Amino acid sequence: MAADCIFCRILSGELESDVLYRDDDCFVIRDIAPGAPVHLLIIPNEHFTRLTELTPTFYPVLGSMFNAAQEMAGREGVRESGYRLIVNQGDDAGQQVPHLHMHLMAGRTLTAMG
Repeated sequence: MAADCIFCRILSGELESDVLYRDDDCFVIRDIAPGAPVHLLIIPNEHFTRLTELTPTFYPVLGSMFNAAQEMAGREGVRESGYRLIVNQGDDAGQQVPHLHMHLMAGRTLTAMG
């Protein structure tokens, strides 16, 4: 846990947030500045900044994150219509919070990426 990380502070209960899903490996919240009608953040409980820091022991957590994405897509009613999963890595990719996380975006036709 990083004391200055907003996601770690949410996980610890120091900051209040509506946690929509939680398991042993990750949790899900709504993005506070949504870019789509459905915009969720899937966040591992363990603090990592970048994928390059991960070792094979973390791979099950990545699986849990994808499982959470599938579960939440179902709950949000977008599993069949489609959704986008995004992991931003570093400044050039637009990573704003230095804690690895995945965005689930859906609820309308999304434009091409690029």
